Amino acid sequence: MPSKRKTPRTEKKPAQKPKSSAARKSSANKKAQASKSTPNKTVAAKKSAPRKKSGAPKQPVKNKKSTGSGGGFRRFIPLLIKVGAVLVILAAIGVIYLDAVITNHFEGKRWSIPAKVYARPLELYDGMPITEEQLAFELSQLNYRHVFDREPTSGSFTTQGSHYQLATRGFDFWEGAEAAKKVSFDIHRGRVQGLQSEQGSDGIVRMEPALIGGIYPAHNEDRVLVKLDQVPPLLVQALLAVEDRDFFEHFGISPKGIARALVANVTSGEVRQGGSTLTQQLVKNFYLTSERSLTRKATEAVMAVLLDFHYEKNDILEAYLNEVYLGQAGKRGIHGVGLASLYYFGQPLRELEAHQIALLVGIIKGPSWYDPRRNPERSVERRDQVLQLMLQQNVLDQRSYDVEVKKPLDVIRKPLYEDARYPAFLDLMKRQLRRDYKDEDLRSEGLRIFTTLDPWVQNSFENAALNQVKSLQKQYGKKLSGLEVAGVFTSSNTGEVAAIVGGHSLRYEGFNRALDAFRPIGSLAKPAVYLAALERGFTLASILKDEAVTHTLANGTTWTPENFEKESHGEVPMMVALANSYNQATVNLAMDVGIPAVVDAMTRLGVEKTLPAVPALSLGAVSLSPFEVAQMYQTIATEGFATPLRTIRSVLTADGQPLQRYELEVEQRFQAADIYALTYGMQETVRSGTAKTASLWLSPDLNLAGKTGTSDDQRDSWFAGFSGNYLGVVWMGIDDNKPTPLTGALGALPVWANTLSRQNLLPLQLAEPDNIEWVWVDPLKQARTKAHCENSLHLPIRKDSVPEKEISCGGGGRALNWFKGLFK
Repeated sequence: MPSKRKTPRTEKKPAQKPKSSAARKSSANKKAQASKSTPNKTVAAKKSAPRKKSGAPKQPVKNKKSTGSGGGFRRFIPLLIKVGAVLVILAAIGVIYLDAVITNHFEGKRWSIPAKVYARPLELYDGMPITEEQLAFELSQLNYRHVFDREPTSGSFTTQGSHYQLATRGFDFWEGAEAAKKVSFDIHRGRVQGLQSEQGSDGIVRMEPALIGGIYPAHNEDRVLVKLDQVPPLLVQALLAVEDRDFFEHFGISPKGIARALVANVTSGEVRQGGSTLTQQLVKNFYLTSERSLTRKATEAVMAVLLDFHYEKNDILEAYLNEVYLGQAGKRGIHGVGLASLYYFGQPLRELEAHQIALLVGIIKGPSWYDPRRNPERSVERRDQVLQLMLQQNVLDQRSYDVEVKKPLDVIRKPLYEDARYPAFLDLMKRQLRRDYKDEDLRSEGLRIFTTLDPWVQNSFENAALNQVKSLQKQYGKKLSGLEVAGVFTSSNTGEVAAIVGGHSLRYEGFNRALDAFRPIGSLAKPAVYLAALERGFTLASILKDEAVTHTLANGTTWTPENFEKESHGEVPMMVALANSYNQATVNLAMDVGIPAVVDAMTRLGVEKTLPAVPALSLGAVSLSPFEVAQMYQTIATEGFATPLRTIRSVLTADGQPLQRYELEVEQRFQAADIYALTYGMQETVRSGTAKTASLWLSPDLNLAGKTGTSDDQRDSWFAGFSGNYLGVVWMGIDDNKPTPLTGALGALPVWANTLSRQNLLPLQLAEPDNIEWVWVDPLKQARTKAHCENSLHLPIRKDSVPEKEISCGGGGRALNWFKGLFK
């Protein structure tokens, strides 16, 4: 029993806390006392214990052996267990976090979808005016394929002489779905004839609208979402054959696929296959960066397993088809097979053939390396590799493979739409759209915006503008260095903007001169003066004084306007002064009716900015943009009804649900009779006045109305005019405001006339108001005459302004024979 009490374990306490100096002294005293008593106990122990060869010091050796490496490791086991437990907990937390990331993002809004912008659709009907040139252009914009020796299928057409057969694609419009149709018709003398549809129609066949742009998220990803049932089965089969043949068997990662890729790579001596599943690729693209590290790869694997655990295979596959990166268009990343099909082939997915599907699948491996526009040889080689895999996996039979492998890439020369294809129009559209929608919604909600852009009018305007700039610079040389052009064309009945040019550099997305170049409008202000006068009882037969006038300005200086040709014309009828744009007659008229009346007329016509109430306003001493001028003249073209210019017809949600429709808005601001008389005077401007050169391009039978404008020192060349269906305003000048040799008739008018010459124009035929009377008038006598008297003019006059006095042909006084030549 004593031997148990003296075991060293009861004396050794190495794990205790350090003691104070007093405690250490007390401990030393105890040890000293113990050392005195210990020898006696040892002697006693020796007497009672058996004799051993090794002697007494066995116990200390045993104690030293117990503190060796084995005992030290055992001391760390609890620590390792704790660390392991912590790591397991952290791993579990990490998995829970990754699981939350996956479910939150996958079940929430997966992508920021840019808004898609469409042009107006082409509508075909019997009697529709359209040339074969325009139809060919419209079909090319939609990338319809011209096929031979077979019936047209969706997105294609055949021709036989002037007879057309085409198969439309169908489209979801505001009013509902327009079904795909097979139609046939002839174009005879510039009109559609004999329109027939196999599916039947209400007399109108509406083509799908051309996609002209988008409003992109900050990261500039672009995609067209597709449902899995909208994807051709052949594309899915090809994708799985090339990228993940075990997709429907594995649990997110594929050991079999990794092994197969390893064998293939070792055998070939290069990296030819990857072991990542579609699920892993989706995780990497969806949640992770492209960093190459074991940590990222491990995270990818865990997330792939979690994704596969939570969601159906078809959901994962659909997400992949919409997420996969397939190319770059400028700043825009092309994501998803839906947009890639349009980007490379100009066709929706359902129209793709096997060789096109193979190229699309092949590009996934390296969109830049296999870019078919930049690297066509690599693309063909890669496409053929995919076709070979499709053959090996029984996705294609040998006969189909032999046919498809011989086909060209069939990639369109350029995408159906580009970022900067119509920058000036899209700029205006965005400004108008942001009145009703937040910028974030436009960039992320996938809205579908249907606009008023007419691609044919836009194309005509662009060509006319470029040709005129080129022609003038060739004629005048350095005098017109830096010559610019801008303008707007609209529907003269509705105010829908059909086309915009913002500058000579048509694709430049910067300064938009159509909206932001504010230039003196010159004589384009004059119709407001004459309209104010007509409202106050003047008529087109009223005599004006075209003679020098001097006006003293507020600062004491004087202003004395002159006519363009530096000559005065004495007393002239108001219509003559308007048609020939006489400055002095216009200023005198403005002073007679009052400058406030002119300001009021311009404001009601649609000018929103504050106008200077000075006599020079009558000659255009106000700077407006082409868009503002178009708004002003739109009110004249719509017979006195203010009609805000608009670029948007309707907006649908990403899934095609109606969201907002932009209806026609009108407000009557002038009496129809006054606008009728003013328009007649502007028609005389085109027939015999300053715009008579329009007849070089346009038939006089169209009865067009217009007005030339030239600012001081010919710094600005303007023209504004309209037919029965189109209104256009064109400006030409130099940005630094240098003088030019151009008048309105020499610069802007040819652009306007050339643009309209390519359109199917309706003659300008105004509805005659009830209170208008056509009267033969002798202007100098201000009296009615018999018909066709030598000195008389036949004019529309408001009934309450018709002269009461009537004279015979012989009583006209001074002969007005100069009227003869003036109005022939």
